[in-house]
Amino acid sequence: RKGPTFILRILVFPHPSAREMGSGNSKGAPGPVQAAGYPPVVVNKQVAAVKGATKDDSAHSTASTVVASSPAPIAPGVAPGLVPFQASGFASVSAPAPELGEKCFIGAVADKYLRAQGLSAATLDDWTWPSKHADAVAAAILSWGKDNNATVFTHWFQPLGANNVRPGQSGQVHNNMMTFKKDGKPIWEFSGKELLRGETDGSSYPNGGMRATHTAGGYTVLDASSAIFMRGDTIYIPTIFMSWTGLATDEKIPLLRSAEAIDNEGKRLLKNLGLACDGVVPNIGLEQEFFFVPRDAYARRLDLQMTGRTVMGKQAPRGQEMCDHYMAGINQFALEAMKAIQHECYALGIPLRTRHREVAPNQYEFAPMFGYVTSQIDQNLMVMQIAEEVAARYNLACLMQEKPFQGINGSGKHNNWSLGTTDGVNLLNAVQINKATGNPEAFNAIISSIVSAVDKHGDLMRMAISAPGNDFRLGACEAPPAIVSTYLGTDLTAHLEKYMNGGDANYVPSVQMLSSGISAIAPFEVPSEDRNRTSPFPYGGHRFEFRAVGSSQNVSMVNTVLNTITAEAFSAYSDALESGKSPKDINMGLLKEHFKVVFNGNGYSEEWPDEATKRGVWRIDSAVEAMKTTSSDKNVALFEKMKVMSKTELEARENIMYVHYYGMVEMEALSMIDMIVQQIVPAMASAGLDTGALTGAAKSVQDKLAAVHHEGDDYKKAVLARELRLEVMMEARDVCDAAEASCPANLWPMATYKELLFLDSQQDGNGNTTVMGQY
Repeated sequence: RKGPTFILRILVFPHPSAREMGSGNSKGAPGPVQAAGYPPVVVNKQVAAVKGATKDDSAHSTASTVVASSPAPIAPGVAPGLVPFQASGFASVSAPAPELGEKCFIGAVADKYLRAQGLSAATLDDWTWPSKHADAVAAAILSWGKDNNATVFTHWFQPLGANNVRPGQSGQVHNNMMTFKKDGKPIWEFSGKELLRGETDGSSYPNGGMRATHTAGGYTVLDASSAIFMRGDTIYIPTIFMSWTGLATDEKIPLLRSAEAIDNEGKRLLKNLGLACDGVVPNIGLEQEFFFVPRDAYARRLDLQMTGRTVMGKQAPRGQEMCDHYMAGINQFALEAMKAIQHECYALGIPLRTRHREVAPNQYEFAPMFGYVTSQIDQNLMVMQIAEEVAARYNLACLMQEKPFQGINGSGKHNNWSLGTTDGVNLLNAVQINKATGNPEAFNAIISSIVSAVDKHGDLMRMAISAPGNDFRLGACEAPPAIVSTYLGTDLTAHLEKYMNGGDANYVPSVQMLSSGISAIAPFEVPSEDRNRTSPFPYGGHRFEFRAVGSSQNVSMVNTVLNTITAEAFSAYSDALESGKSPKDINMGLLKEHFKVVFNGNGYSEEWPDEATKRGVWRIDSAVEAMKTTSSDKNVALFEKMKVMSKTELEARENIMYVHYYGMVEMEALSMIDMIVQQIVPAMASAGLDTGALTGAAKSVQDKLAAVHHEGDDYKKAVLARELRLEVMMEARDVCDAAEASCPANLWPMATYKELLFLDSQQDGNGNTTVMGQY
């Protein structure tokens, strides 16, 4: 193949003075942004690719309006246009703020360059363009890149087994579009072939046995459903990643297949119900929660650096018991970091509209507008990467792990999911869908199908949220339990119960008026449904919110499952209609059989687990046991019928989940052992305190870890790892936390929860944490 004939591999180590050059350090030295001459980082855009989203489809907000840009971060008291010293706690802006969305190749940005090739931006709306216009689009992209000093391109894909470990959760190889002629002059080349396809080693990524060193071929192929974007000097081309044998070795291929399944079966069902449409698309909005912690304190926590969560730590005197953090005023330095994150995202066309504090101290959230499922997932991966990178420039560390701290809320990524036609009819909006079809049974048909899907395939929904961090998150502190049910609310539930007993088919959501009792404030209308934050899959009026999803996850599998189980339910419904059954008979049959999965009560109650078991609702407490359901006969039949995944692909993913799980636990265990042996024991000894219990705790973790290592079967290794994590390490944690409680504060060798969790009270006037430099 064309290219260099040798490969140079380089290991990069930090300079000894790197810590002193860090962003926002106590000496006021310039941070890495200024030292390296970084421009403000800019990337992707995909507002216009929202298909089927309507103005009442939202995560925290609504459809596809353009959001105003946050200004570049400016330190208090610094005039606009002046660069503040790094000591002020703010990163500098060394280049003008980019225009909204200018770093994404769609709309007006793309149109300028495509017209020079005889095309227009409308070309990109037809996702079959790669087979017709690849060379012309490649030429347009090359011109766009040259005009913006982007001389490099990369195929950007999503390997399996990446969450919470792989930076950016993506794979990429950067290739320059410029080379030199014999006379030494540069020549620019970027062909349609290079745009559409790449080749790489498929065996060096988690693959569950689908690839090996001697059978390593892997290919990247452009995904036209997600926009090409630019970050710095690099043009990012979203792609799929598949093996030489045609197997899906990434997160995206099954997602795209499932979107095709929901499109086919959704159109078929709507046609049977009276509405012919061009397409049905899944739209999502992702609420991304995370923590900001002081970076100097983060640097003194081996566990946070290696695993993203604390494996030990005594509770601070204050937590979230006063409910004083949620939606409070944002800490001024966290706010500047959030503004900078939004600034970069807006340049990419990522509509990151909402920002606010969350329930736990130092916990925050971003939420975008709704959009098409693949582009929203691509954008979310970039949001997570940008947040982690930008936070470092503000002397913060951004933690995406589901449960970084014990005793306070963990973080989720609430996956708001809906279905819409390509011309904007929301299938989960009763008024819209019944009007569009002219059929009062239409909404009942869709809801009864989804209820049946949740009841039949709750095991797959539980599997899809089996991120290692969810072990500690599910079941409390606003995270739903590991029992898969759905909340429909009193209004819709009452309608369906009456309907099953012969009541009216047409559902019109009721509303109620609230009055404040203040004459100057007019009464206002609110939905009839309350919020149930203890349900894993509540109906929120026009969408379902999968609240159990973990914050660190790539949500491709989550949405692959939702799309696939719904497509199968739609398929079965159409089969019944086409065999001569009436919609009313089908709806009543489905509801009577599967209504047991509807639970509108308190998911945290002590009675619910027993009641769920009696009902026969899916309850899988262990993430490892949930993983084991991936390749069950039922689920293989489902995915193969809908042409989403083969048995081989399912078995590979199950294996990858086991390996990822026990790999994460191993890192946590080794971190705990090192922290006990190398830090806590010496500190306690220097204080003249007994270390016997600590030494015993370290040995118990080490012994159980050895048992994990000696087991040859991946499923059994994961089972042992779960025991190590939830039993042995929790006992060892108790010993460590007791040691922290008795050790003099000036001798304790690592950052405490007090130092990690309270930015508001830990900062000086320059934005530096007051604990910096004490140890």
